[in-house]
Amino acid sequence: MKKVDFTGQDIYVGMDIGKKSWKVCILTQELEHGLISQPPRTEVLVHYLRKNFPGAKYHCTYEAGYSGYWIYEELKKEGIECLIVNPADVPTTHKEKTRKTDRVDARKLARELRNKELIGIYVPEHSTLEDRSLVRSRHSLVKKQTRCKNQIKGLLNFYGVKIPEELASSHWSRRYIGWLEQLIMGRPSVTHVVRTLLEELKYLRQMIAEVTKEIRKMSKQEEYNKNARNMVTIPGISMLSAMIFLTELERIDRFERLDELASYVGLVPGEHTSGEKKVITGITSRRNPFLRGLIIECSWVAAQKDPALTLAFNQLSKRMLRNQAIIRIARKLLNRIRYVLIHQEPYVPGVVS
Repeated sequence: MKKVDFTGQDIYVGMDIGKKSWKVCILTQELEHGLISQPPRTEVLVHYLRKNFPGAKYHCTYEAGYSGYWIYEELKKEGIECLIVNPADVPTTHKEKTRKTDRVDARKLARELRNKELIGIYVPEHSTLEDRSLVRSRHSLVKKQTRCKNQIKGLLNFYGVKIPEELASSHWSRRYIGWLEQLIMGRPSVTHVVRTLLEELKYLRQMIAEVTKEIRKMSKQEEYNKNARNMVTIPGISMLSAMIFLTELERIDRFERLDELASYVGLVPGEHTSGEKKVITGITSRRNPFLRGLIIECSWVAAQKDPALTLAFNQLSKRMLRNQAIIRIARKLLNRIRYVLIHQEPYVPGVVS
């Protein structure tokens, strides 16, 4: 009996991650070893690879999704190379699109990994992921608050309840909420619905205030303090906005050019070109969902407060719609953010002569 040794050989592993089980396809440089189903634990995979391919160099990949980055982190601790890919970036044949199964996905990932056709996404540090969860939780709470407000307004409109004139322009102020608390509908059942929604709204407001307080406290930590203070010197950027950018981007130096950063945020146009026909489809649908909306929202404020951006917005608005002009302003604002983070210095507004 001779000991099997795969030293110097590469083993490629494509994983389709499920909640209860993983489908794993294992390829050597020339052959397909097999396609197995295993429990959702990294130690099972590591044991299998080391038992069947001792001494080999292992390459693993799986698609980004609900499972997050913990699989990547555990495999890296075991010295196994791992790549997390965007599902939209995996080359896929028409047959694989029409017959999509977990086994097909696992085999496809292993094949493209062996062909070196996969480009991994950036994996943040674990500490950044935890801080990002706090910031994103506020975004989720604000969406729930908006939904609750819309439910209340919809209920009032449905029953034809008129808002007093003195409160018409002060929606969701203390006086307005006090009026809603005293509101008596036609039957107790509907009144109870209004009171229940108001209790939910007040609870969400309290939670948003507490999370906001924690984010402000986090902004004073050493890893964020200097960058956050520099970013708020940019017109249109608040402390909350700065913390969203810092936790989503983590490191600005991973974007070599402004175009790469703009593409990540989602401020580049889509394009369909075939031969001499070139069609620009407008702003791309591929984006960071937390940053594109934020940078556009901040741009409306910056266009009012920064003289250079005000001038640029006025000139752009003469030849395009305002909603199109603000996208150009957002790109300029993004460039200011990039400059401040790279040079580690406050922003100095330009003077319009």
